[in-house]
Amino acid sequence: MSLAVIKTRAKLGVQAPAVVVEVHILNGLPGMSIVGMPETAVKESKERVKSAIVNSQFEFPARKIIVNLAPADLPKEGGRYDLPIALGILVASGQIEEKNLSATEVLGELALSGELRPVSGVLPAAIKASELGREIWVPAANAEEAALPEAVKVRPIETLAQICGFLQGSVEIGCQEVSAKEKSLPEDVPDLTDVVGQVMARRALEIAAAGGHSLLMYGPPGSGKTMLASRLPGILPPLTNKQAMSVAAVYSVSSQQGRRGKFWVPPFRAPHHTASAVALVGGGSIPKPGEISLAHNGVLFLDELPEFGRRVLEVLREPLESGEVVISRAAQQITYPARIQLVAAMNPCPCGYLGSINEITKQPRCQCSQEQVRRYRSRLSGPLLDRIDMHIEVNPVERKVLLDAHKGESSETVRARVMAAREWQWQRQSGVNAHLSVAGIREHCVLQKNDADFLQKALEKMQLSARASHRVLKLARTIADLNQSERIAAPHITEALAYRNLDRKV
Repeated sequence: MSLAVIKTRAKLGVQAPAVVVEVHILNGLPGMSIVGMPETAVKESKERVKSAIVNSQFEFPARKIIVNLAPADLPKEGGRYDLPIALGILVASGQIEEKNLSATEVLGELALSGELRPVSGVLPAAIKASELGREIWVPAANAEEAALPEAVKVRPIETLAQICGFLQGSVEIGCQEVSAKEKSLPEDVPDLTDVVGQVMARRALEIAAAGGHSLLMYGPPGSGKTMLASRLPGILPPLTNKQAMSVAAVYSVSSQQGRRGKFWVPPFRAPHHTASAVALVGGGSIPKPGEISLAHNGVLFLDELPEFGRRVLEVLREPLESGEVVISRAAQQITYPARIQLVAAMNPCPCGYLGSINEITKQPRCQCSQEQVRRYRSRLSGPLLDRIDMHIEVNPVERKVLLDAHKGESSETVRARVMAAREWQWQRQSGVNAHLSVAGIREHCVLQKNDADFLQKALEKMQLSARASHRVLKLARTIADLNQSERIAAPHITEALAYRNLDRKV
């Protein structure tokens, strides 16, 4: 047989479009041509494939070889096509039989010795193969990741010789066993018990977790802002199987192994304030996910928020609304998921000590002028602040409280209340309150006349925008859910308004 067809998959964001590797061996001058929009790494595969075939004790055909990667208009990049090309050449030259390949998808990079090296983006390919009821053959180093989807058959491959022996019936390769994944949080997830005092901040963190709301904390250095933010994943509900798979797919295409052992834990990303816009939202000549996508279904923590570049912060505005990032290039457009819970921290002024008093001299510690404070806070644009549901002040904890042996509630206790509130939300609207649409707000955030009049007066006095007004309503809905209240009452509205501190004057 001079023509062979092998199925594989490309990597295009978190998608895995099907690719057919067609190999045709013709009479003519010896040589190998690869067509179908191959990038440089794919063009170079001819040398890797040739050496791998020879070193696996097979013969590389001394004839004209044409390799077509279809569809022709889909860019192909990386070394994932090495193994399909090698198998296609061996099948087309009659050295191995094509049996078992018609219902199988294959991908992997070849070393010159014929060993298989891992590739990125295996999980999206495994998910697609599972949906079609096909087996997928991957490098052994990728097998654990590929086995995550339910009902997928994964065969881990060590070498080209091994897979050829399997096709010839002389070698047995079992399917990868799926490791047991319990819906529990690892012990190394920070616990809320470590936070001493900070009753107001703990309450705000619980409300943010219950409704999926974004949160901005401001206060002097050492008041516990970062500590509080790092405890948020511990009080969030474990990810569902669909959410966990979506997160794992983003990490798979980004070649990161940060999810190993934390399959059900919402991700927590904390980029440094020197991060560029591309690092935050993703990009590059071959677009890769940024920090905002790596925090999908989890928490993105931005410490020292005003120190981030203005352009960097502004790129957050659209993903906070849409829950996805669209990266456009001349040849392609890639969409990455970015449904995040934004948590940010900042100082109240450039020196950080606005409102603090020196305990010895009894003099204010802050020497910043009102104009300096105004310029510092103006680094955060109004549209960005509008998109953050809660702004709270975090004051330093008194020393006698710090030394108190009494511990606060644990993350497990708080998480139980958060999960109960979220259960209400899912039964009522099939989603968390932070993601309610305008129509959803009208349906699920109905106020009685007295409460509506009270809210209207408060909004007029605070001069909140329509967007901020909607966020106040969604926040009040979450507070009512935590109190197990069917309707939103005045106390819920009052508390929600209290979390809009930065909408007031300095």
